[in-house]
Amino acid sequence: MKRPETFDHFEAAWRPRVEAELERLLPAGEAPVGQVQEAMRYAVLEGGKRLRALGVLAAAQAVGGDPATALVPAGAVEVLHAYSLVHDDLPAMDDDDLRRGRPTVHRAFGEATAILVGDALLTLAFELLGRLPELAGVPEGVALACVRDLAQAAGSGGLVGGQAADLDAEHLEPTPALLQTIHAGKTGALFGAALRLGARVGEAAPDRVEALGRFGQELGHAFQIVDDLLDVEGDPTVLGKAAQKDAGRRKLTYPRLYGVEAARHMAREQVERALPLLEGLDAEVLRGLAERVLDRVR
Repeated sequence: MKRPETFDHFEAAWRPRVEAELERLLPAGEAPVGQVQEAMRYAVLEGGKRLRALGVLAAAQAVGGDPATALVPAGAVEVLHAYSLVHDDLPAMDDDDLRRGRPTVHRAFGEATAILVGDALLTLAFELLGRLPELAGVPEGVALACVRDLAQAAGSGGLVGGQAADLDAEHLEPTPALLQTIHAGKTGALFGAALRLGARVGEAAPDRVEALGRFGQELGHAFQIVDDLLDVEGDPTVLGKAAQKDAGRRKLTYPRLYGVEAARHMAREQVERALPLLEGLDAEVLRGLAERVLDRVR
């Protein structure tokens, strides 16, 4: 009997292909918009764990599809994720100077360029999904569904709404409901969309698409709890960004509301609640992805 593939093996095989795909999909920095395109590449390449992209590929495999078919949507998810980081780092938002061990885009290229870079990355993500029939042989109906999934995850009901709630929470009474809104939008929505995209290009039945989307949302929530913990306990030289900034800005986080140990247990419980959604799938890699998310804080 063939042994189930581990996440480590899957990552070793597919992460280099994700990096190569991003290199191929990003514009090359030609005049007269060379600086913006150079900054787009700076924002996306040479850094990041690529867990969302690997989730796209693993979801495609879990439903019996070929992960190679999912490389373009995986690239679209990473590009959109990079846009959100560029804009979140701006002085008007989280005002961060360091990302992935390097100066943030607005520090390296200027604030105006960073705004344009975020805009360009956001639109590129949807261009890539719109070109799925051409780039990956995906049916037009599937490509349209992927566009819809990612748009819903990126808008006021997802990333944008989560960031808005995060900013508002600095001046509001902390509550579990508000914390849930922040985490569901800032992180859960994009993880959920990532797995839905993988399931769609893997030609999954609608119920499988829905189950994997829900698993991704729960996994993203756990990821954000761990991120909150890393801000408290992490080493900036390992994180590649400043630590303990959340407390200084009175950000609403799990450690602030529940304490460090309770937050750690809640991240584990979040994953354990999600795992039954993988029943009936070839999902050992996705189970390993969930463990990787938790391992970040061990």
